[in-house]
Amino acid sequence: MATSEKKPLPFIANFTAGAIAGVSEILTFYPLDVVKTRMQLETGKSKYGLVGSFQTIIKEEGFGRLYRGLVPPLMLEAPKRATKFAANGFWGKTYLSLTGEKKMTQQLSILTGCSAGATESFVVVPFELVKIKLQDKSSPFSGPMDVVRQIIRKDGLLGLYAGMEATFWRHLWWNGGYFGCIFKVREILPRPRYARRAQTNQARLLNDLTAGSVGGFVGTAVNTPYVVKSRIQGSTKLPGVAPKYNWTYPALVTIFREEGPAALYKGFVPKVLRLAPGGGVLLLVVEFTLNVFRQALGPPYI
Repeated sequence: MATSEKKPLPFIANFTAGAIAGVSEILTFYPLDVVKTRMQLETGKSKYGLVGSFQTIIKEEGFGRLYRGLVPPLMLEAPKRATKFAANGFWGKTYLSLTGEKKMTQQLSILTGCSAGATESFVVVPFELVKIKLQDKSSPFSGPMDVVRQIIRKDGLLGLYAGMEATFWRHLWWNGGYFGCIFKVREILPRPRYARRAQTNQARLLNDLTAGSVGGFVGTAVNTPYVVKSRIQGSTKLPGVAPKYNWTYPALVTIFREEGPAALYKGFVPKVLRLAPGGGVLLLVVEFTLNVFRQALGPPYI
């Protein structure tokens, strides 16, 4: 059956594939996320680089600190990744229908990715907020539920959505770069030869790993200046005092003016070391898992 005639897999299949991929990626690369957040929360000139930050955290706080704040993103991965890929599929079909295009184009893949990222941002904000509060070196919280209780008691339920606007822009640009690059890289890479089936599947998965890694790198390069999200969510609100970092683009100007352009790329190295290969692992595991479902369900899914 031609690829265009494949019946889309049920939602539960996409949900499960996204959940498995997300959990696999985060367990592998989470310590880099902790280091990235520490570097972004630090104002002024950075004291340590990537290796120095790792050494300092382990020496002063213990190895376990590299996994502090893991529970919120671990709980988030299933709905987050399911939302990412399901929304990308939904917006892709929607834009194809609206434009009358028969196949996805480079421009549509970027637009679809941006729309998927914007959709995803509404799901992730409370979890991202809890994670950043726990990753901060000076965090006074005992655990995820302590963060939630104190935020709700102090700021109400809407307090859990602090940094929503910054999260919206960060996810919009990352997913636009990610899915846009996946489309282009897949187009450039040689298509698997239809020799032995096992070899074809292996070549296809290698293409997915490559495309996802390139997409993860580009998405990270595009959205790293949104370091301001960590600043907004990591700050403590004081009664009667206007927060220094509030809205995304004015905050970017403030950081640029006070700390220089390099400050906008604080945490870039650990972030790209996580999200470039992480993007590849994510896409590879999703496609592998979906292929397992297709083979198990049979026609019309294959």
